[in-house]
Amino acid sequence: MTQGSPYSRALVWLVTYRCPLLCTHCHSESGRRPSRQLPPQKMQQLVDVLLSMRLRQVTFSGGEPLTVPGLTGIAERLSNAGVQTILYTSGWGMTEALARRLGEVFHEVHVSLDGATADVHDRIRGRPGSFVRTLAALELLNQHASSGMRLDIECVVVRSNHDQLERFCTEVAPRFPRLRHLVLGAVAPSGLATRETFASQEFLTDDEMHALDDPAVTARLQALAPPGVAVQTTSNFSLKTGRGCWYIQPDGDVQAMPSYEGAVGNLLSEPPELLWSRCQERRGDPFVRSMLDGARTVQEWVEAVRRIDLRFGSEEDQARIGARAAHPAPARASR
Repeated sequence: MTQGSPYSRALVWLVTYRCPLLCTHCHSESGRRPSRQLPPQKMQQLVDVLLSMRLRQVTFSGGEPLTVPGLTGIAERLSNAGVQTILYTSGWGMTEALARRLGEVFHEVHVSLDGATADVHDRIRGRPGSFVRTLAALELLNQHASSGMRLDIECVVVRSNHDQLERFCTEVAPRFPRLRHLVLGAVAPSGLATRETFASQEFLTDDEMHALDDPAVTARLQALAPPGVAVQTTSNFSLKTGRGCWYIQPDGDVQAMPSYEGAVGNLLSEPPELLWSRCQERRGDPFVRSMLDGARTVQEWVEAVRRIDLRFGSEEDQARIGARAAHPAPARASR
């Protein structure tokens, strides 16, 4: 939270749940649920609210944000007002014209790539051909986006791709001279990643996760990457606290804690100060704190998330949580 501000000035907006991919670890279960995307007029009203909040940074995620008509116009409004705009995308549907346009309105574009090879990436992302499309999107951004836009690759590290981390540095990163960051972050328990079968098959061990916080591991990977590409590795254990920036759903519902179910109201109908206060109350709730503060291992964290989601999730959330258990994770990717 910025000094002098009553709430965080950074915000993540999942602008849609629509997605052409079916990622095995998807935090929002996108591609499997209604998009909840606002109509254009309502979306612009929500942007009005965001501008009134004097935010420092707005990150667009999803779902796949590039499926949202008018996305670049929304980003332009925020950027013109001095807000740092960031995009997370699979790159699906990228064209030369779109790559140029993204460079005009976004300060950073983070492209999701979960395998250094097609077989691993496509299996994790649930769509044959997604690896080829993602690399093509990276190439277009590398060639056509403006020089003022930062280009990053983000990889969610699971067991299926854990042995490919070096290949990201030696084979993938060199293909894109304008690449600036390669982020290798362990999968965190959220959404589909809380399924029991996924947790047992794809979560890293505690030692493997903590190794991603070891500066020596980062330095070893950094030495393999091209000059000018900063390698970042993280266990993502910092996400366990449930504290952080604004995290809002496609329709403006405010999620009390990033990565955990349970909305506290909607920015289109209630004041930000009141909603942020509710977020703080939820994050400090005795049940929440007992669950999270007592979680020392990855598996304990997974179980804590399940209990919090069941306690605070809506009826829609509850039905979705029940469906998770009925649909186990696919087998791990072969290599």
